[in-house]
Order: sequence, then C-alpha cells, then structure tokens
Amino acid sequence: MPHRDESRSGGIDLRLLKAAVEATGEAILITTADLDEPGPRIEYANSAFTRLTGYGLGEVIGRSPRFLQGPGTDRAALDRARVSLEAGEAFQGEALNYRKDGSTYNVEWLITPVREADGRITHWVSAQRDVTARRAYEDRQALMVRELHHRVKNTLATVQAVLNATVRSSLTMPEFTQAFTGRIVSLARTHALITEDEAQVASFEGLLRAELDPYREDGRITLQGPALALPSELAVPVSMALHELTTNALRHGALAHPGGRVAVTWSVEGEPGARHLRWLWNEHDGPPPTLPTREGFGTRLLNKILTAQTAAEVDVAFDADGLRVDVRVPLGSR
Repeated sequence: MPHRDESRSGGIDLRLLKAAVEATGEAILITTADLDEPGPRIEYANSAFTRLTGYGLGEVIGRSPRFLQGPGTDRAALDRARVSLEAGEAFQGEALNYRKDGSTYNVEWLITPVREADGRITHWVSAQRDVTARRAYEDRQALMVRELHHRVKNTLATVQAVLNATVRSSLTMPEFTQAFTGRIVSLARTHALITEDEAQVASFEGLLRAELDPYREDGRITLQGPALALPSELAVPVSMALHELTTNALRHGALAHPGGRVAVTWSVEGEPGARHLRWLWNEHDGPPPTLPTREGFGTRLLNKILTAQTAAEVDVAFDADGLRVDVRVPLGSR
C-alpha cells in the first residue's frame, strides 16, 4: 500500500500553506468549534495577529478570543456573530478590541466554519483586519458632512442678511450691485480659506490680509497681534465685518486719501472658558470723519451679522483723527 504523505493536501504542501498564512498581512486565528464558555479556544494564530494585538503566541494559545474584548466592545455586534455561528454560517462584521497595552482598535472579522465530510463543524477560521484608520476616516467624513450642512445653513442666513442690509443701504441699482457683489466675493473668499484648512478654521490675520493686502503699499496699513484661528461660525461674520470696514475706508475713510493709514491691532483677553478676541481698527490722516446720514458703510451689517451671530460688542467712534472701531468677540472655551 503506498505511503500517504500527511504533509500534503490536495497536492499542495501544507508547509507552503502555513508559510502563506504567516506571510499575509491579515491576522488569522483558528479556534475550536465550541461556542459556549470557555470556548472557542485558540489553536493557531499567525504573526500578523501577534503584531496586531501585542500578545505573544504563548499568551493566546488555549484562550478564547473573547479576552480581546472590553468595556467599549459593542455587545450587539457580538450577539449578531453568535447567531450566525450557531446557525453554522460564516459571519462578517466589526468590533472594538483591546491590545495588550490597553489601546483599542477596530477589527473587521470574516469567520468561516471548517467542516468534516459529514458536515460537522470542527473549527472556526477567522481572518481579521485592522480598520481603525478607515473607521476614523469615515467618522471624519461624516463629521465634515454635518459641518458642511451646518455651514450651508449659516451661509444662506448670512447671504439673506447681506441682501437685506444692502437693499436698505443702497440708493441706486448700480450702488446695490457693486456693494452686494463685493460682499458675496468676500464671503466666498472666506469660505475658501476655511475649506483649505484641514481643521476648518481661518486665521484672524489671514482674514485681515485677504481684505487689506491689496492696499498695503508704502506702509499705509499695519497689522499687529498674535496668531489666532477662528472656527467657521466666527470666521464668516468677522470677515464680513472686516470687508465692510475696508470698503468704508476705501470710499469715505483713510484709504480714500493718499496719506491715510489704517492700523489694526488685536489680542486675546479673558480667562480660560471666557476668552474674547478684541480688535481695534484705527484710521489716521484721512479726510475728516463725518457721521453718516443713513445706515451706510456696513453699519447695518455690523449690527445684523457680527453682533447677532457672534454676540460681539461693537463701539464705533468718529474721532478727530479718523474712524475708530473697537470690537470684542467672545471666544468661549476655544
């Protein structure tokens, strides 16, 4: 009778199969078939599994894979797996597991039965993949979608306020068109700054430069203050206010005069949890300031957008040397 080579199966050397399993990047477990405590028990784990979990091979053989579960593991996912396995079916799902050092990872399972010729299940083979990075990406995408939805609602409200304020402060259609177009362009520019940043914020200095950089020749404009990032809900109304101040300076204030200057200083004041941004807009050496006869130069925008949307305090003074605007915007716990 010919000798049967136990190291071969179906013409494939079992050593090659083991080498392939060891070389794969996915964690592989083979367990006994019993589902009730203390089973199933691990009979084999490849190197990818020990790298993934931090446990050595001697620390896992004979134990149930349940030892990787912890307080954050979703019980419902485990129950769904149990139902499928009791029915003798393969199961694919995800769960939160714990490494030896206590850190967590999201694992995607594919558990399949190994059967004898009579259909009896003798083992379970589990292929496991670390999907922590993918899950974090998906969660971030969902967060960004919610943020985008929120921002679109705020933007539409801002556009409506801009439209209403522009209609009330414009005497002619060309004046309305010019003012409204400038405000929408400024709004779009701010959204571009926010979108380009991974954290969805815009620096206060960046908002200033977006409005004032075209007029900074000959040292007419000075900016001084610390680095400060504003979230979108603050960046949008603040940028609109800066646009209005810049537009007014160009038409009626310091930037309408060759020798006029604009100085903007800002700081963060207050205690943690109750901080606020304070900025001072000072115009010097321009034409003598005059009180407006109607709500122009964005006064309505300052009141309806900056004050209403950020709870800011705005003090506008027409000093002998030029316009001065003192603004305090609550930052809260930011």
